[in-house]
Amino acid sequence: MNGFNKYVLKQLLVGMILVTIGLTCVIWLTQSLRYVEMIVNRGLTAGTFIYFTILLLPKFLSIILPIAIFAVVVFIYSKLITDRELVIMRGAGQSQTALAKPALILAMMVVMFGYLLNLYLLPESYRMFRALQWDIRYSFSHILLQEGVFNTVSKGITVYVRERTKDGQLLGILVHDQRSEKNPFTILAERGALVESKDGSRVVMFNGNRQSVDPKTHQMSILYFDRNIYELDPPKTVGDIRYRGARERTLKELFNLKKADVNLNDYGKFIVEMHKRMISPLSALGFTFVGLACLITGSFRRRNQSRRSVLAVAIIVCLQASVLGLENACAKNLDLIPLMYANAILPIFGGYLLMLRTPRRRRTVPALAMGIFSQNS
Repeated sequence: MNGFNKYVLKQLLVGMILVTIGLTCVIWLTQSLRYVEMIVNRGLTAGTFIYFTILLLPKFLSIILPIAIFAVVVFIYSKLITDRELVIMRGAGQSQTALAKPALILAMMVVMFGYLLNLYLLPESYRMFRALQWDIRYSFSHILLQEGVFNTVSKGITVYVRERTKDGQLLGILVHDQRSEKNPFTILAERGALVESKDGSRVVMFNGNRQSVDPKTHQMSILYFDRNIYELDPPKTVGDIRYRGARERTLKELFNLKKADVNLNDYGKFIVEMHKRMISPLSALGFTFVGLACLITGSFRRRNQSRRSVLAVAIIVCLQASVLGLENACAKNLDLIPLMYANAILPIFGGYLLMLRTPRRRRTVPALAMGIFSQNS
């Protein structure tokens, strides 16, 4: 690798890292706001919330990386043209392929990392994300009951805890159960603990009483106890087995998928997800070729750079729109799946062929004048 390739590749690599980090932070922040409800209502700790949202990063990176490399290629090569560095390299005899080599090296690195994301990291991290999300929503052992707050554990059940010790004990417990409108009751206890068992979640309470009011006589009855176990019923919609989505399945599982294994309406989405994982990393290479084809094929004039950059952005926007449209269409009609491959491969071959075109050099004025004078003489 010569000095020019190292120089340009270093700029591209540093720029891409910065752009990727910036876009990832922005998307991570906007998406994580959707799960703030789990901190407010479920009492998650900040560490659990950060870990929960970090599991979404492979999903974000698979979308961000192709866009980041396109943005960096357009910016860096536009800067090289503005600074007349590419003009010098072309004048020194460098071919179109040699000028594009640093960007293509980085694009191949992104493609390989994209396959690592899509084939392993994405399904594994998304599976962990959904499992943790399911556990937080439906497993009461992960609910951190806030002190001094009336916590709505589920519909009809409210729990108040005066204090929660470091070893997990609950002090000053109040449980109000109004799941039965005809027979609501309230339990008070000095201390207790929230435990998880095979049969479900329960609160074990000590030294308390159970209070209820007879709806007919309107008389209150109090039952004192030394030890009482209160069962927390999970929501009725919870099943024993969680339905795993398309993004949670490995590529091997998607290849061996049968219609009986999933909902019939979701079968097309699973097949599209399988092909999408094999196609989407190639978009980094296709976007790179589009940027290079728009920037280095013509003459290096400053007044044309903005037009070429806008053209490259417009092409990428159209490609991204076509990707989204084809995914939805192919999920409904699997016969259209070859169009997904064509949409990913055409920018690579088309951009490569256009990039190879070397602009024609204009005849200089002295040479033209000499030709005129020679003809007149």
